[in-house]
Amino acid sequence: MRPRSLDEVVGQEHLTFPGSPLRQLVEATAASRTGPASVILWGPPGVGKTTLAHVISHAEGRAFVELSAITAGVKDVRTVVENARRAREMYGQTTVLFLDEIHRFSKAQQDALLPAVENRLVVLVAATTENPSFSVISPLLSRSLLLTLKPLDDAAVGALVDRACTDPRGLAGEFALTEEAREMVVRVSGADARRSLTVLEAACGIARARAEAGEDDGGEDSAGVLEVGVDDVAEAASEAVLRYDRNGDQHYDVISAFIKSIRGSDPDAALHYLARMIVAGEDPRFICRRLVVHAAEDIGMADPQALVVAVSAQSAVERIGMPEGRIPMAEATVYLATAPKSNAACTAIEEAIADVKEGRAGQVPMHLRDSHYPGAAALGHGEGYRYPHDWPYAVAPQQYLPDTLTGRQYYRPTPNGGEARMAERLETLARLRTQEG
Repeated sequence: MRPRSLDEVVGQEHLTFPGSPLRQLVEATAASRTGPASVILWGPPGVGKTTLAHVISHAEGRAFVELSAITAGVKDVRTVVENARRAREMYGQTTVLFLDEIHRFSKAQQDALLPAVENRLVVLVAATTENPSFSVISPLLSRSLLLTLKPLDDAAVGALVDRACTDPRGLAGEFALTEEAREMVVRVSGADARRSLTVLEAACGIARARAEAGEDDGGEDSAGVLEVGVDDVAEAASEAVLRYDRNGDQHYDVISAFIKSIRGSDPDAALHYLARMIVAGEDPRFICRRLVVHAAEDIGMADPQALVVAVSAQSAVERIGMPEGRIPMAEATVYLATAPKSNAACTAIEEAIADVKEGRAGQVPMHLRDSHYPGAAALGHGEGYRYPHDWPYAVAPQQYLPDTLTGRQYYRPTPNGGEARMAERLETLARLRTQEG
């Protein structure tokens, strides 16, 4: 059922429209003296990267060679390049090299491709599920067209399933899915075309076996078409596939969505992303660290208890492990998502650090310097220091910031949560620190 032309490719309309770079690449002929450009196809599994490579190779005057970066090495690449040179010189034939999983190639292995790509001895069609900006060397990226494939939506997967049911290359109309069964195939595929067809094929095999054993209530209709129901699909695929790569984009995208949902005060969305990480086997210690950071960074003094809750959840997960650890993580997630938000403390320390880095540190006032070591008193250290507990409200009128930063305010409380009354308190403290008597 692999598409044989761009017109059969579904779900990637942003790449296959008339006049698109991809269509120009596919429709380029042997008469094109400049030759087609190399491309890097980036997208999740099952969205058509290998399919597009085959479609590109079907153009006139092209030979197709496929390598996997998992098993191939520099020697294999050089062999392909040499054969491509010979094919061009002797037969005027362009070689399309499809390199799957290019992110698994080392820098040296990718370097070996550069001369052939630059001289267009080969048309490199490289596929990767990881962000090429991090996994492909810059010289190779600059010499290639980067095409990003989108995850398939339900409509695209459904269209593929329908085509497979009727196409002579597929099930040739021998099976018919109930509406519920079709919806389930689409749902459990996880936006993966390959998996949807695998589940469909397995479900049809189960339906046929049941029919032959006399267990199928639906049986065949008058035209001899065998009905495939929800039970057949459920047996073929017990659960949906979760798209998650602990070392790739999904790792960063999901944790980003998790934190942004908490920051946005949406506990349901936050719990959804937490569940995705738990089901995918994400390290719970990583999740807990992010909860602790968020409690301090985005909630802060608006609810100081948030940090206590986050650290307690972290400690609980370390002590009890998984799967029970999901419960304190969920509790902390809900607490943080519903807590009032303030980044005032985070902003304050960032501004203070910026001042120090820019040289606005100044000298520590003499009355605040350490006076406990021999000779300190002779230097005037500690002279004039006022012990706060000797003053009303335990606030002594004296200067604490260096002279160069007098009056500088880093912490500016928000009107949220526990910080709502903080501005008034800070004003009172500042007055007590600056007035005598």
